[in-house]
Formats: sequence, C-alpha cells, structure tokens
Amino acid sequence: MRNHIIVTVALVAALGLSVGVSAQPPEDGHGWHHHHGGPFAHELKELGLTDAQKGSIKQIVQAAHQQLKPQMQALRQQHEALETATPGTAAYQAATTSLAQAAATAASARVQEEASVRAQIYAVLTDAQKTQLAGLIQQHEAKMAQWQAAHPAPTE
Repeated sequence: MRNHIIVTVALVAALGLSVGVSAQPPEDGHGWHHHHGGPFAHELKELGLTDAQKGSIKQIVQAAHQQLKPQMQALRQQHEALETATPGTAAYQAATTSLAQAAATAASARVQEEASVRAQIYAVLTDAQKTQLAGLIQQHEAKMAQWQAAHPAPTE
C-alpha cells in the first residue's frame, strides 16, 4: 500500500507541476515538450502564436501554477510526514490516511485547474487557430492509437 501511495503522490505532484511547464510559450522556440501536458500543449507550438498570445498563455499558466502551488507544497509535507512515521504505528496510519485524502483532493484540483487553463488558452486563439488545433489534436490521437495498437500493454 505504501508504494501505491508514493506513486500516487509522485504522479499528482508531477502532474500538478506539469501545468506550469506544459503550456508555457518557448523562450527560444525549443521549449515545448508533448510529454509535459498532453497533446494540447504539444500542438500549441504549431499554431504560429503571436507574441501577445504567447504572453497571455504564459500569464494564464503562471497563475494556474501559483493557484496549485500551496496545495502541492502541503502534499509534499504530508508525504514527508508519512516517510518519517514508523510503519505499524497509529501515527503512520494517520499520516497514510491524511496523505491519501490530500492526494485525492490535489488530483481533483489539478484536473479542474488544467481544464480551466485549457479553456482560457482556447479563448486566446483565433478561429483559424482553433480549427487548426482541432485537426492537430486528431492527428496526435490517431498516432497515439496507432502506437498503442503496435505496443499493447503487457497482461499479467
């Protein structure tokens, strides 16, 4: 159970912080990485964003990051409390329960904030960019489906 909690916390923390990394406009044109925020962030680099749009997106993402930062810090503190507690004690069980609840709350907040960020970024785009984005996302999803078909998940 402890490993599941650690993995969950790591994923929540990574995903929560990925909002800040995923949609930031590149400073040098090479800063976008599709593995840091899904196809939406990856596809933005192909839309020919204006400097004003990049600035708006950067502000949106920074605000979202600041919104989630206190919750992620609290989650890390609760994880540290679990790490320092002795397994089998009441303190360990309490830390486990507290961390599990905090991880669930953080995951929910991260999903809601990511949806809000996507909506705000979408509002910054022109109609032509929105159409182009939809096509790029479809292409990305088709590539992912093709890759998944060629690389099935191992069965246990």
